[in-house]
Amino acid sequence: MDIPALSMAMAQYNINSQVGVAMLGKSLDMSATMGDALTSMIDRSAMERSVAPQLGANIDLSI
Repeated sequence: MDIPALSMAMAQYNINSQVGVAMLGKSLDMSATMGDALTSMIDRSAMERSVAPQLGANIDLSI
């Protein structure tokens, strides 16, 4: 059994695993930042002002 080669392979696997976890963490942080930015763009008072309340109040029917 080649112990040094096995040790190097396990170390490489460990490094690859740590890099993968770090990348997923950064991706999660970026997604959270983008979500916060999106929710801040959707300001409730701005949405209420943009709606025209007179539209859709009347329906024209012909029988």
